[in-house]
Order: sequence, then C-alpha cells, then structure tokens
Amino acid sequence: MTLEVTIAGRAGDLKLDVRFASDAAVTALFGPSGAGKSSVLNAIAGLLTPERGRIVAESSVFFDAPRVNLPPRARRVGYAFQEGRLLPHFDVRANLLYGRFFRPRAERSRDFDAVVQLLDLGHLLSRRPRNLSGGEKQRVAIGRALLASPRLLLLDEPLASLDAPRKSEILYYIERLRDETGVPIVYVSHSVEEVVRLADTVVRMEAGRVIEVGPVFGRLEGGAVVETRVAGHDLAWGLTRLDFAGGELYAADVDALVGERVRVRIRAQDVSLALSRPAGVSMLNILAATVRSVDGGVGASVDVRLDVSGAEVLARVTRKSVWELGIEPGKHVFALIKSVAIDRLSVGYA
Repeated sequence: MTLEVTIAGRAGDLKLDVRFASDAAVTALFGPSGAGKSSVLNAIAGLLTPERGRIVAESSVFFDAPRVNLPPRARRVGYAFQEGRLLPHFDVRANLLYGRFFRPRAERSRDFDAVVQLLDLGHLLSRRPRNLSGGEKQRVAIGRALLASPRLLLLDEPLASLDAPRKSEILYYIERLRDETGVPIVYVSHSVEEVVRLADTVVRMEAGRVIEVGPVFGRLEGGAVVETRVAGHDLAWGLTRLDFAGGELYAADVDALVGERVRVRIRAQDVSLALSRPAGVSMLNILAATVRSVDGGVGASVDVRLDVSGAEVLARVTRKSVWELGIEPGKHVFALIKSVAIDRLSVGYA
C-alpha cells in the first residue's frame, strides 16, 4: 500500500509543511521531540485537520482540502498511543474486543485468537490494566488497534515510557507485526536504534518540516546502516560473524539464526581510519575502503564518508587526523571498528 501525505497548517505553535510518500512495510517518522511527528500521525488518523493538503492511502482519499475530510472511523486506521490509553474498568479481553466494536462484522479481518497468540496475551486476558506492566499495556494497546482490522497501523512512540528490557520485548512483537500481519505501519520515534530495527523507509523531520525521505540503509543520525547476513556464531567467544558486500563484521552475540539477514548500525564515532592494514591491534573489524567525501563538520570533528565495496560507512575523526593522514576523496584507507561497538541495540532484522 502506498501512503501519500502532503499537508500544511498549524499544530499549536508549530507550523507544519510536510510532504512524503512511502510504500514500505514500516515507515518511520524520525526526528527530535517537537518536530511534528505525532501531529502528522494525528492528521493521518483524522484527529487533526490541516489547513490544506491531501492524504491518500492506496486508492482511499482520507483528506483533500477543502472537499474531503473523512472522519476517523471511516479511515480504517488503527492507532496505538504512547500512553496505551486502555480502559481501566475493562479487563484485557474487553479492551481488545473494544478495538473491533465499531467495525462492521463483514469488515473484520483479524481473528481474536490469532492476535492474542501473536502478542502473547493469553495469560493476561482476565487482568485489569492496573495489574499490567508497561510493556504488557503496550502489547494490549497494539492488539486493540490491530483488532480494529485497519488498513494502516499508527504507532506513536510506543517505547517512550518503557525501561530497556521492556523496550526490547516490545520491539520483538512489533517485528512480528511487521513480518506476519501484512498491515503497513507508520512508526513515530526519535530513537535511531528503533528505526534501524524496524523501518524500511525513514521520513526525517525537524521543526514541522520533512528534511529527508529515503531507505533506512545509508547514513542515519551520525552513523551508517549496513545490510548483512549471519554467517556463523562463535559460542566460545560470544561473537557472531556477519557477511556483507564489503567483507565480514564480528559483532557481540547477535540473536539471529545463521542465514538470516540483519541490519547493523555502525556509529561514526566507533570508526577509526588507518592508511595501511594495522597489525597487533585489538579491533577485529578491519575493512578496506575508499574515501567518498570529507564533510566540513563543525569544530574539531569531521565526517568521512567511505565506500566499502558498495556499502557506505561513516567515520567521525578529528580535523587534525584528516590533515595529517591526507584524507581526501579517492584515497584508499582501512576502517577499524570495535566488535563490542556493534551491540544488541545496533542490530535488527532486515
């Protein structure tokens, strides 16, 4: 399904001027707090009316000022809010069933038992929201949205209020949603790690405007994302070998099966450069590369874009190092990356 959003107007004090299109399984609206990400989500859902613009999901026109403005119920959009917003006087079963209460029986495409199994909610059905953890509340909220049989699922920073273990838990279930339901997802986040794990297309926003739209692979917020394949696990050392076009990477204990594709975020500050292949160093990842460009940067640091057999890697080094090593476009160098820098938060299923 292709989602097209072109809107302009105001959301409180924020001026919105947004334009993007995506046919990805997961489209991430990414940017700092206050960028307007949730406002765009509300416009898609019909909870905010832009002054002008057009919102289309496949062949269904949600909004086309001034002629068309479908009410939220008619848009068939599932929405899971950051706070969950469960009905406190209902148990989990009733909260889930409330998701399809307003959907005519003929339009109900989601089986209750299948959603319960997908999100592992069976043992929670008789509990009230006050007796649920933060992660459990979010799973119920997502299940309720899914049982509305949506053509589009909107998730507004569902991990924002959770601690690290609960975030990892919910990420796993959202990956299952992405891979097993076939329902396109628009996912709001300001976390690079979440975007790398989940998204196919990233819409970067700042101050109510779209700065960039593109695939998750390539540069992303001070780093690069590389698609790899799990080649093997070294259980004795707790390392996983990942193959990609530029060679191989060793990472710390990646939770994936041999042969599975995973995407890896390599932070620019975790990449060092050398003019020749070093010996006697602790870094296991040494990649031959060619300098694509040297970005000016601000202050002491400079970003160096590298071509590693077609994959892009970003290195953040000092301006002094660039001058002393003679780093310039076309120069052959070696990128050095610590294995421990590629941790569980940096790896997600592709």
